[in-house]
This record gives sequence, C-alpha cells and structure tokens, in this order.
Amino acid sequence: MSEVRIAAEPRTEFGKGAARRTRRAGKVPAVLYGHGTDPQHIALPGHELMLALKTPNVLLTLDGLGSGTELALPKDVQRDPVKGFLEHVDLLLVKRGEKVVVDLPVNVVGDVVPGGRIVQAEVQVSIEAEATHIPESVDVDVTGLAVDTQVLAKDLKLPSGATLQADEETLIVQIVDATVSTEPAGEAEGAAEAAEGEGEAEGE
Repeated sequence: MSEVRIAAEPRTEFGKGAARRTRRAGKVPAVLYGHGTDPQHIALPGHELMLALKTPNVLLTLDGLGSGTELALPKDVQRDPVKGFLEHVDLLLVKRGEKVVVDLPVNVVGDVVPGGRIVQAEVQVSIEAEATHIPESVDVDVTGLAVDTQVLAKDLKLPSGATLQADEETLIVQIVDATVSTEPAGEAEGAAEAAEGEGEAEGE
C-alpha cells in the first residue's frame, strides 16, 4: 500500500469563517479521531493532501502534532461540488498491526469472450486488512468466462492478509449476452402493457 508522510498542525479556530481562512492559506481543515481519544482539529497542506488522496486508502503519516507522529486513514473526504477542491477531511487514527475495515476498488481486467458483455454490479468491496498493509484494489479477471457467468464476492481472489467483509453472495461482475437487452423484466413488461393500452384506446 501507499504511505505518505505529511505535515500537520493543530487548529485553534473553528467554524465556517475559520475554515475559509484555513483554505485561503492553502490548507485543508481536518479532524483526527479514534482509539477513544478526543478528536484533534488539524490543518493539512492542500496540494500534498490532494496528491496523496489520489491513492485509495492511502496511509498518512502525520508529523508535527503534540502527540508525536501519528498514522491515519482518510474516512470521509468532502469536496466542493463545483470546483472539486478539498473542503474537509475526517481521518481515522490507526496503529501498526491493527486491522481495519475499508472499501477497495474492484478492477475488471482481461478480455471478455466474443459475444459477451461485462456488467459490473459493484465497483467496491468491503475487506478487513492490517492498517499498514491495505491493498490498493481487487482485480477480477474475466478472461475465458462464459456468457451467463456470475462472479460473486466469495469468488474474489483477495490479496494475502485480507479477508472479505461483504456479503459472500453479493454480485460483483456478470458476463451477459451482448445481443440481449439487460432492461429489467418489470420495466419491459410495463412498457408492453402501456403500448397495448394505447392501441386499445386508439381502437375505441
């Protein structure tokens, strides 16, 4: 997994005005919590944090706090809905050797069989892993999978040390016939009934 060292500083001002001033200074307001400790209000350098968060479940090594160096995982990232810049981040305090539950991205790799089409039902899967050894993603190889094959959560090949936390029967990926519509049957039947009703109305 990726581990990034980043400078942190305590925040003594709170509220929307203080948060705006922090962001104008090129920093991001954040809260560090966990292990039964009181939440710590901190500020992190915006550019470095933005680059770090490009990696899912990145482990942050926080320097500059009164308690010394701390390890943390991003748990909630708030961005401006229009401009996309970071507004606030919640960080979970972790320790080496500790296990945590995180969501991993699911990547589909390989070539689908001729005449088949990939339908990805889930883009993330919940797993438990050591805080300092969190995998970046889970790959699903569709090479050679026949049409109508379903890959469930229990079929995933998880990285060493990771255990599945999602429901084992959760559908992750399905190979369907590319020539057949995947429109839900209920919607298709509803459309057919509506068409019949219009036809009858015209006949009257």
